[in-house]
Amino acid sequence: MSNERLYRTDTIILRRADFGEADRLLTVFTPERGKLRLLAKGVRKTTSRKAGHVELFMLTDMLVAQGRTWDIISQAEIVEAYRDLREDLEKTSHAYYLAELIDRFTEEHDPNAPLFQLLTLTLAHLSHSDDPFLALRYFELHLLSLTGFQPQLHFCVTCGEALEPVTNFFHFVDGGALCPRHGEARPNAEPLPLPVLKVLRYMQTEPWEKVAKLQISPATRQQVESLLFNYLTFLLERRLKSVEFLRQLKREGVKRDT
Repeated sequence: MSNERLYRTDTIILRRADFGEADRLLTVFTPERGKLRLLAKGVRKTTSRKAGHVELFMLTDMLVAQGRTWDIISQAEIVEAYRDLREDLEKTSHAYYLAELIDRFTEEHDPNAPLFQLLTLTLAHLSHSDDPFLALRYFELHLLSLTGFQPQLHFCVTCGEALEPVTNFFHFVDGGALCPRHGEARPNAEPLPLPVLKVLRYMQTEPWEKVAKLQISPATRQQVESLLFNYLTFLLERRLKSVEFLRQLKREGVKRDT
């Protein structure tokens, strides 16, 4: 096979589907080539040597051959397995959530190396942490920034004035915060309490090493999570399947505890 038809790339496997009798079609995210659909031939056979190297959410080094319809995986080797993500159901569901967001917010063959790095770092954080809140919210905010949907959190999107340290407002259509004067007059603008605004700003502007040390009250955590989830849902114009699964897990956990 001509070397001109081969390329090597790191990949994170976002989703997969059985194809034919023994193959599998993978959707992967790469730093240099963006999102790709690759064919893993014969990977469902019990004798396949590639099978263990092409599991969901793994960071895998792949040698890929260009094909007519889909490019074909020639070699695959695990770089980082993030094993805990597949051994804990809640962590698995969070990894599905990240993968679904990447899949929804990116187009095929659209490179975004910083987003790839954000994904790998967040998978590592989720794998080693029992509290996913900060890692997930940090990922959501920076995903929005890296895909062109960064919310404006420092100035009123209507008048351009710097926001005062009071309860402001947030509007999904306008893509950011509104001062009280314009927020109160804007239909469907949501109140943006000062603690929530401070957390969102900090997460948006500070590196992960600082964000990881944040201590946030339960009420503010809930408000931050709700605002970001509703904004993401608004942008995507659909609900995420992984979120519904997470909610079901939480409901079942509550039932078991009562």
